[in-house]
Amino acid sequence: MFGNFIFNVIFATSNINLFIISLNKNSYLINHMRKLILSISIIISGALSAQTISQDTTATKNKQRNAAQNILNGTSSKGITVGGYAEVDYNQPEGANGKLDVHRLVMLLGYKFSDKVQFVTEIEYEHVKEVYIEQAFLNYSLNDNVNIRGGLMLVPMGIVNEYHEPTTFNGVERPNVDKSIVPTTWREIGVGVTGRFNEVNLGYQAYMFNGFASVNGEKVLGGSNGLRNGRQKGAESTINTPNLSAKIDYYGISGLRLGLSGYFGRTQAADDIQDVDGADVGVSMFGFDARYIDKRFSARGQYIHTLITDADDYNTLYNTNLGSELKGWYAEVAYNLLPLRKEQKIDAFVRYEMYDTHAATSDASIDRNLSYNRNEWTAGLSYHVAPGAVVKADYQLFDNAIEGNKTKGQLNIGFGVWF
Repeated sequence: MFGNFIFNVIFATSNINLFIISLNKNSYLINHMRKLILSISIIISGALSAQTISQDTTATKNKQRNAAQNILNGTSSKGITVGGYAEVDYNQPEGANGKLDVHRLVMLLGYKFSDKVQFVTEIEYEHVKEVYIEQAFLNYSLNDNVNIRGGLMLVPMGIVNEYHEPTTFNGVERPNVDKSIVPTTWREIGVGVTGRFNEVNLGYQAYMFNGFASVNGEKVLGGSNGLRNGRQKGAESTINTPNLSAKIDYYGISGLRLGLSGYFGRTQAADDIQDVDGADVGVSMFGFDARYIDKRFSARGQYIHTLITDADDYNTLYNTNLGSELKGWYAEVAYNLLPLRKEQKIDAFVRYEMYDTHAATSDASIDRNLSYNRNEWTAGLSYHVAPGAVVKADYQLFDNAIEGNKTKGQLNIGFGVWF
């Protein structure tokens, strides 16, 4: 009852604020809000009349899984497992043409050599024309509590970097904290151990990875995207200083899952400049995340803080603007509008996030850019129409710390599948 009350207060207040901002600032936003309301009405009416039964892949209490874990924890016999997920989006920003996009299509392939040895890979197509390998690792199970892994793996930081199948998060687009600060989808080549100690309700991961590139082709670090340009994605990755990554998850309280993450090391520089001052920077990233579910109410949030050392020398050498601190957080609440007896779900949600890739610049020998200090509101619906299928609609408001900056709005509609 308390969770329901808190959700209703926050959701109602947030939507009133969104309406007032839209009304006062720009009539263009009103038109988008009308489109969103129409989309939401269609979704709700369809849900109320639908006979299909679905499940909620975002609310699996303490044991949320991603696509790879479904293969690793499955009971299938030896042989090939095939799966995948996809997202198709419509984005209509304020004052600009809309965009239709097959955002991503990911094919998951797994092979079980024996009860102890498995291989998992994900082949991703983005925007139809871009092809990537998202994961490709070999897993060896020593026992129920210890697994050894090696290959291209997701870095355990925050929520969405590991759990980003479209039915596992609200909103057409992933939170931007998980784009500019983490940065999702972040994968690296490495080796490590993972497992659970169920007697103390803890899961753990610990890896040694290759790390970000100081310079990635013609791209350097900094600006509004922070470290994002440094992701090597397993493509002929440079390594001269291994990085360490670890995460602990606690799931001892029903409906609650807490995560604590850390990533430490340095960026990777080419042989011919690795001894030059500013050729690389130190990276220390800390993360805390929480997910909670109680009947029809759910909430989640995370905080990520990154410290960069030697940013001043790096900025001088590469003429860029990498901050000495990056940080961001978001909080989200959601409420299922359908009765629990129905296996279909309509999650009405609201999310607020703040993130800044110039959270500190005094040690980086650059001026702070206030446009990189951003905040966003996102409110909408996620209609789970069938097991592994979701239709989404939401509206976003974007703002930054520049005085007098005009808030911008965007309508998003899309669907996602996971099988």
